[in-house]
Formats: sequence, structure tokens, C-alpha cells
Amino acid sequence: THRHTLPVALSVSIQRFPMSRPENVGILAIDIYFPRYYVAQTALEKHENVKAGKFTIGLGQDELSFVTDREDMYSISLTAVANFMEKYNYNYKDIGRLEVATETILDHAKSVKTYLMQLFEESGNSDVEGVDSMNACYAGTNALFNSIAWVESSDWDGRYAMVVAGDIAEYSKGPARPTGGVGVVCFIIGPNAPLCVETGCRASHMEHVYDFFKPNLDSPYPVVDGQFSNKCFLKALDICYQRYATKFQKKSGHSIDLNSVDHACFHAPYTKLVQKSFGRLVYNDFKRFSDRGEFKDLQSFKSMSLEQSYSDRNLSKALLKQSKDSFQSYVEPSIFLPRKLGNMYTASLYAGLLSLVYQKCDSLPGRRILMFSYGSGLTATMFSIKVGSSKRDIEQLRRIRDTVNLEQRLNARLSCSPEDFHQTMKVREDLHKSSAAFKPTASSTNLFPRTFYLVEKDSIGRRFYERDGILLGAKRSNL
Repeated sequence: THRHTLPVALSVSIQRFPMSRPENVGILAIDIYFPRYYVAQTALEKHENVKAGKFTIGLGQDELSFVTDREDMYSISLTAVANFMEKYNYNYKDIGRLEVATETILDHAKSVKTYLMQLFEESGNSDVEGVDSMNACYAGTNALFNSIAWVESSDWDGRYAMVVAGDIAEYSKGPARPTGGVGVVCFIIGPNAPLCVETGCRASHMEHVYDFFKPNLDSPYPVVDGQFSNKCFLKALDICYQRYATKFQKKSGHSIDLNSVDHACFHAPYTKLVQKSFGRLVYNDFKRFSDRGEFKDLQSFKSMSLEQSYSDRNLSKALLKQSKDSFQSYVEPSIFLPRKLGNMYTASLYAGLLSLVYQKCDSLPGRRILMFSYGSGLTATMFSIKVGSSKRDIEQLRRIRDTVNLEQRLNARLSCSPEDFHQTMKVREDLHKSSAAFKPTASSTNLFPRTFYLVEKDSIGRRFYERDGILLGAKRSNL
């Protein structure tokens, strides 16, 4: 780990924060870690002997990131945080809250956050609140809201909050496996943010369903009812959008529709569902404002029941056609990373936000971004981000774009064969089932530079990591 001084453009010390209610709380900086290995979806289509386009067009996916037995949830989180702190030149002393969001559970008691505290040891900062959040893919949003609440609370001490949202999404061999992926997004929360989370209009929907869950603790794989999960996703989207519109009107005094927002980011299990989700927002606008001329091609669906609308293929095709052009400007920039990396569960929505900032940085100031977060089981929230337009906001957005350097990093990845991918999944599955000590067999030399990697899991389950050949300062007990 390294000590750093905050750059002037981002420097906000405890003394500079007035202890009155902070304003414009949101995301100050953001980055993502993804592994070096990926498999092309076109190669998977050929290997699985399915029709060309089943994964690339049908799912909307180009590539799928995966990890070997050298990386796990702890190592990729360590890499994400360490790289973030070094790239943005933050000081560990300036972090007062750290919350990790993940459903990739390796221990039933010890949080991922405690592993990350190893990075704070050199700074001497152990006064860091927060642990882990967990509920399928929604936990990243829960961690964001918790962090904002801490900054806005009377207990805030002027330091930053940090959110780490990430997962290793893996599925058993079969039709669901191409919807896997890996990614960890880190972001810093504080006042005067260029990506300000709007207050007073976020809307949630929560209920008990079994659409996707992980009851088998000896398996990394979920139990999934795919069609039902898609319906739950779209139903939750409908409810949240309707409630968001009601709250927005109450707050602002005027109604809101898609013409009132500039971009939309969705949780992205696969990007074809994102496209359907945007069409669903168009459908909601049609139901509210059906007499508008822009909806003339949807009039035949005016009397359709809500329940029927979830499964009617003609409506689905009509919505995709109706929303095609606006999807390109509203949503397409946000699915850049999800298409390349696959599903990242808790990181997915925020990988979309980072994609949008990276691709549309200079046109974002002053814009409103609609955000939809979904976690199976189910939990869902719609909220919005208002992008700042001051000189400082613009500088921070450009700093994010230049710091994350996404295209160069994506191009530096290593393409693997479907055979190697499936064999790697088998190794990881067998290790997950075993409580025995092990040392990874995959090479550590092909990982990205500055990556933490596993060197050993001992006989009582403790894990130890290296970075650049240097063992992380893990403490062994006398157990």
C-alpha cells in the first residue's frame, strides 16, 4: 500500500467541509476492475452448437469476463480498491466509511470489508465504518444509499465514504452460463459531486419471490427461473417508474417522462434485457400520455391488460421498434462495459454509469440520468443523478474519463477458448465445494500488472494474497 496526497482538483480535507448539511452529495470519482481473461460469445455459440447470434444478438453480449483459481472475491476487491486509490491519488486516511456490496460469499461471518482493511494499515486509519451489504444485484445501490445517508448525517466527520460493488457471476454449464461475468466498481461519495444523487424522488418496490436465489451453500451457482425473473424485473421497473414520476411531480411541481431525462442506466444481466427495459419505459409513457402523436403506432395496445403486456410478443416487438432510435442516444452509451464484461451483479448498474461517463463525458454536464437498480428476490429502486455543470464538475468528469482508460485496458485482455473457459469453471466449482487447504494451479504471470492474487488457502480457511510478488500483511493466529 502507498501513502498519497489528494490532488488540488479533488482535494477536500476535513477542515474544508463545514459541519452543516452538505450539499450535492454524490459520486466524486469512479473506476472498475475487470480480470484479464475473457471468452468471446461468438466462440461460445460455436462451441455450444447453437444458432449464430443466440448469445450475441439474443442476449446482446459480446464477451464474458472470468477469473481462474488465482482470483476470488477478496482478491478482486483488493485490486479494485488499491488501483482506485493509486489512480486517483486518494489518501487512506481520508476514508471514513467503506461498504462492500456483493453476493459472492466465501465466508458466512467475516466480511469482505475486513480483508480490505489490510490496505489501510500503513496509513494507521482503522476508524472506518461500514461492512458488507447483500441482496443479489441490488446491494450496490443499498451501499450507495447508506453512504449518502452517512455523509448527510450528524455523525459525518467530514471524510469520504467509499463503496465497493462487485461480483463473480458464474452459472452451471448450460443455457445460463453465457450470462456470467466479473467486475468490481469502486466509487467515492462526498459533497459537491459532479454526479449528484437527486433527493426526494427515489422510488422502490420490494416483495418476496423466488426468481433467482442461492440456497445451495456448497455450490457457487444460483437457482434461476429465467422467464419469471424477467417478468419480475419488468414489473418492478413499471412500479418504480410510476412511483418515481409521482414523487418527482410532487417535488418539482411538473410531470416527468422520458422527454424530461437525458440518459438511462439499468441493471444489466444481459444487454437485450436493458433494451426491453427501455421499451418498457416507453410503454409506461404511452399508458400515461396515450393521445400524443408519437405513440400512434402503439394505439392497438391501448386496452391491453398490464398482466398480458408482460408476455405479448407483438407488444414487445412494437416497443423495440418504437424505442429503437431513442435507445441509441439514451441508453446505448451505458452498455459499453456490460457488453464486454458480462453480468457483474452488484457492479452492473454502476459499470453502466461509468460507461456513460466515459463515452459521453463532454455532453453530460447539466443532464439528468435515470437509474434503475434490481436485485432478485426481489428489491428494486429507481433514482436519478443530476450531472453538475460548473467548471470543477467538468474537470472532475474529464478526470474520470482519462483515469479509467477503458478501451486500452479492454484491448489488453487475453482471449481464451471455450474449452479453457469451461475447464476453469470446473476447477472453481470443485474448489468451492471443498473445505480443504489448497494452492492455486493457474499462472499468476498473465494477470494485469498490480493485481492481487491468491497464493494459499490454509487448512482452516484463511486466505493469503500477493501483489507483485509481495505478500499482503495478513496476520496468522495460533489457531
